[in-house]
Amino acid sequence: MHSGNHLTSKFLIKLFRKYWWQTILFLALLPFLTILLGNVWIVQKSKNIVYNSVDKLPEKPVGLVLGTSNRLVNGNTNLFFKYRVEAAAELFKQNKIKHIIVSGDNRNHNYNEPRKMYQALVKLGIPDSCITLDYAGFRTLDSVVRCKEVFQQDDFTIISQEFHNYRAAYIARYFGSNAIAFNAKHVISQTRRSYNREYLARVKALLDLHFLKTKPKFLGEKINIPI
Repeated sequence: MHSGNHLTSKFLIKLFRKYWWQTILFLALLPFLTILLGNVWIVQKSKNIVYNSVDKLPEKPVGLVLGTSNRLVNGNTNLFFKYRVEAAAELFKQNKIKHIIVSGDNRNHNYNEPRKMYQALVKLGIPDSCITLDYAGFRTLDSVVRCKEVFQQDDFTIISQEFHNYRAAYIARYFGSNAIAFNAKHVISQTRRSYNREYLARVKALLDLHFLKTKPKFLGEKINIPI
């Protein structure tokens, strides 16, 4: 056994010396290739269930709005928030969804994404009886899994921007939901930074789902949606 290991080590060393620059190049490119392939995989798997057109969007009982802060660090309106809420209101008024779940982070008394989304939707004319707040949507994974497991919805429309929707829809389908996604209006001014984060978030999602088997931080008792 020891002799076999020694021969294997000698062979690998010899192989590395012969192809050292190819090996170094491969190792240097490996992170980039991982990110590239991970992103291509998620987009290809989700592209047929992510919609831009309201007219072509299938009707679903529930819309799930993924949370984000209503304000930027500088105090300006966060357009990601604004456009997601407006998209949800439009889908409701066009009878594409009958009820809206707003799911986001509620980390402290002064930061409450679901409450802000709820208030914005009511201002847009959505009846408060048609809105349910999910205070434990700490991550995209938590929001989509809780929609199925806690709010008991297998058939729903995710509402966020396009770059985010591919990952959200992929996660939802992985956990067995018959989810689709609708793309809220594109945000030009903040796109580059958000895309850069999303490239890495997609790879992390694949690790979470297929290797780490990550679950939501909190589930809790089942909640009935009044549809």
